Amino acid sequence: MLRGTNLRYVLTRYLQLNGPASVADLVVALDDWGFTVAGRPSKAISDALRWEIGRDRVRRRGRGRYAATLGIPRGTEHRISQRVAALRVVARELSLEGGHPPYGPGEILARALELH
Repeated sequence: MLRGTNLRYVLTRYLQLNGPASVADLVVALDDWGFTVAGRPSKAISDALRWEIGRDRVRRRGRGRYAATLGIPRGTEHRISQRVAALRVVARELSLEGGHPPYGPGEILARALELH
């Protein structure tokens, strides 16, 4: 389950890779990537993207539509891409384990970050 920084990074990375998207598209994309969010997904996504808009990494392109901005500092973009890659490894491992990891999700993430 994503929240906070991890949710913001996954959404920002998705927009960087796939271009503008609606909130509904982002809900589907999170599911396709193996992630879930607590509560109402559309609200969690909108709230997360509002933070990214404040950091000028995402722009609103109309009601419920968002796009990544150009010119994100290379260090920030690298950190986001590495974190998202590690999170996707965690999601894939949890999926293969039937959602019951042999150790905690934090340990899986730490191991995944060591690989990158």
